[in-house]
Amino acid sequence: MFKKIMITISILIFLGTTLFFYLYILKNNNNSNPNNLLSNFSKYSNDTIHSLEEIDLEGCSYNGWLSTKNGVIVNQKNKTFQLRGVSSHSLDWFYNVITFENLKYLKETWNINVFRIAMYTDIAEKGYIKSPNETKEKVYTIIDAAINLDMYVIVDWHILNDNSPQIYKKEAIEFFSEISQKYGNKPNIIYEICNEPNGSNVKWDSDVKPYAEELIPVIRKNCNKSLIIVGTPEWCTDLTSVINSPLKYDNVLYSCHFYSGTHGSDLRYKILDCLTSNIPIIISECGVTAASGNGDVFFDSFNEWIKFLNSHNISWIYWSFSDKAESSSIISSNYQNIDEKNSLSNFESNSKNIDNYLTNSGSFIKNIFQNYNK
Repeated sequence: MFKKIMITISILIFLGTTLFFYLYILKNNNNSNPNNLLSNFSKYSNDTIHSLEEIDLEGCSYNGWLSTKNGVIVNQKNKTFQLRGVSSHSLDWFYNVITFENLKYLKETWNINVFRIAMYTDIAEKGYIKSPNETKEKVYTIIDAAINLDMYVIVDWHILNDNSPQIYKKEAIEFFSEISQKYGNKPNIIYEICNEPNGSNVKWDSDVKPYAEELIPVIRKNCNKSLIIVGTPEWCTDLTSVINSPLKYDNVLYSCHFYSGTHGSDLRYKILDCLTSNIPIIISECGVTAASGNGDVFFDSFNEWIKFLNSHNISWIYWSFSDKAESSSIISSNYQNIDEKNSLSNFESNSKNIDNYLTNSGSFIKNIFQNYNK
C-alpha cells in the first residue's frame, strides 16, 4: 500500500514539474522573443525590424499592391484597407504648400496614408495641356516624395472646365503611358484617369466608359496591378449608369464626390446600391462646404458621411490641402506671401508648421484623421 502511494506521489510530482517547465518556456518564448510575433509581417525596409513599433501598418511597404474584392479595397494580405488622405488643389497655383516636410507631417502626425495630386488639365490658360513638361516635373517630385515616405499617391487627370474626358483623350493616353512606364513597378501609385466628367451632354455610355476602355489598357500594358479610378458623370454623382453598365476590368474603382453642404442621404443610398452590386466606390474628393468649395461649413453633415464611409470601408480624400482663400481649404491664406506663391522653387524646405495656419475646416479634418480607429 505504501509503495503504491509513493508511486502515485512520484507521478504527480513529475507531471507537476513538467507542466511548470512547459508554462515557463511558453511564457519566455512569447515575451522575450519579439521576432516570433513579427514572423507574419512583411519587411518594412532594408533594416532589420526590432519591434512592433517600427512596422507602419498603414504604409505601402506593409500593405503592398492594393486590389478590389467584393466591392472594397483589400491589401496584399487580402485584408480590407481604407485609404484616407487629402488632395492638392491646382499645382499651378498652390504647389508650394506641398513640401516634403508637410507631406511627412501629414503622414506622421495627422495619420493620413494617401495624397492625391490634382493635376488640372486645362484651367485659366494653365494646366497640363498648356505646360506639360513643367507640370510633369511637379507631379513626379510629389510622387517621389510619397514613395520615400511609404505613402500611397493618386495621380489625378483633373478634368473640370474641359467637361468631357474625350476632349484631351490623346494627351491623356500619352501622359498615362509615360507615367505608368516610369512607375509601373511601384505599388504606391493609383491612377485616376478623369476627375469630374460634367455637362448635360456628357454621359457614361457615350463618353466616359469608352474613354476608360481606351485608357485602362494603356496603363495595364505597363502595370497590371495598380488600382485605377474612373470618374462618373454629373461631377462624380451618377452612379446608376455605372451599375447598369460597369467596366469589365479588375481593380477598378468608381469615383463619387460629395460636399456635405450639398449632398446627403440620397447619394449615400446610391453608394449602397453600388456596394450591393459589388461595384467598388472611392470618394476621391469631398469637403465640408457646398459643392462650390466656399461659403458656410457643414461639420455635422460631414461627420455623418465619415461615419457612413468608415462603416463600409470606403476610402475618402479631403479637398483641399491648399491655402486658397475659401472655406474648404485646410491652410489659411496667410501661410505664404505672394512672392512664395508665384515662385517655381520645387520642394524647397518650408519651416512653417501647418498646424499654426489651419482654417476651421483644417482643424476639423485634422481631428477626424487623428481620431480614426480601425
